[in-house]
Amino acid sequence: MKTNDKKVLFAAIISSGLDDVNVMFLSFTLTAIIADLGLNGAEGGFIASITNLGMLIGGLVFGSLGDKFNKFTILKITVAIFSIATGLIFFADNITTLYLLRFIAGVGVGGEYGIAIAIMAGIVKPEQMGRISSLNGIIGQIGSITSAIIAGLFLSTLGWRGLFLIGFAPLFFVLWMHIAIDPKQITDRGSHTADKSKEGSFKLLFATPTLTHQTLGLMIMTSVQIAGYFGMMNWLPSMIQKQLNITVSGSTTWMIVTIVGMSIGMLVFGQLIDRIGPRRSYAIFLILSALSVYVYSFASTPLTVLIGGALVGFFVNGMFCGYGAVVTRLYPYEIRSLANNTILNVGRAVGGFSSVVIGYILDHSSITMVMIFLASLYIISFITMLTIPNLSEDKYLSLENNELTNSI
Repeated sequence: MKTNDKKVLFAAIISSGLDDVNVMFLSFTLTAIIADLGLNGAEGGFIASITNLGMLIGGLVFGSLGDKFNKFTILKITVAIFSIATGLIFFADNITTLYLLRFIAGVGVGGEYGIAIAIMAGIVKPEQMGRISSLNGIIGQIGSITSAIIAGLFLSTLGWRGLFLIGFAPLFFVLWMHIAIDPKQITDRGSHTADKSKEGSFKLLFATPTLTHQTLGLMIMTSVQIAGYFGMMNWLPSMIQKQLNITVSGSTTWMIVTIVGMSIGMLVFGQLIDRIGPRRSYAIFLILSALSVYVYSFASTPLTVLIGGALVGFFVNGMFCGYGAVVTRLYPYEIRSLANNTILNVGRAVGGFSSVVIGYILDHSSITMVMIFLASLYIISFITMLTIPNLSEDKYLSLENNELTNSI
């Protein structure tokens, strides 16, 4: 592999970690923002909602631009957008300005993911995309931990505005990308045979009945993926704390152990999807996710809560890295960035409502019903996965991206 390509892979992977750092800043500052700006709960919650809306729009816009123009150039633009918007929150003195800047930051974050994945897919061999995608996912988890560490070190002294000021830091990484990497020398498999008239076309996601079925099915699966993640990180530990009257929930130890479990799960899943294909890989992880989430409700000591969190994280979030590999391989080169961004960000938009649903269930029923709800989501995803023809091992492992292009 050329030195320039190695630098590009490094840049694409690290970019995903940087956007997680910026996004997670809100989690650690929301209480302080609400108090300082005099917001009510609904106004505070809308900060996250408008960020997700920005991600969806950014995914569509920059996914299309990434397919039409130089992907690496567009990647640098998306990182610069969420970095500048995050840093400018330091100067926000009212909720309207804060909403606007979080929306813009969301646009950058939503655009970054699919372009980074498409860049990786242009460099590495198709049969190695699972492993590369797993590194991308793990860096995202490291970004979340980094955000927590930065918040712990600086939030009390700098305040919430000062923490967001650190959001300008990725601009130095963008500068390095601009100086150290030649965008014209990046390997991009598929670019020479691509149909320029089809690049970045949203309608190609639904151009045939097979692609329509595939796109909607993958959107359902990513919605379940995000719903399970939010359910686990936002609700499971607090529910168990309430039930057992223990204090592991929300602690740094629980978060680190769970994220370690997620990262190991991604490494394993990345290997599996490259070796045995997505059908078997997702079948194993989806069934075990449903079982582990339900069994986790029976954790009875702080130790079992920690071990259970790691195991649930292993299965529930280990699957996340597979979507970049799968979408890249199942869609033509002309919409590689757009397909990744659209499918994931629709999943974010829909799956993000799981926290609201779980809260409603807790208000009107029991923890057991929440576990049944989460487990049922994985069963729905499992059934959906079985209906997507190109996820079968014989088709997926031999599939070339131009095969679908030629059929459109």
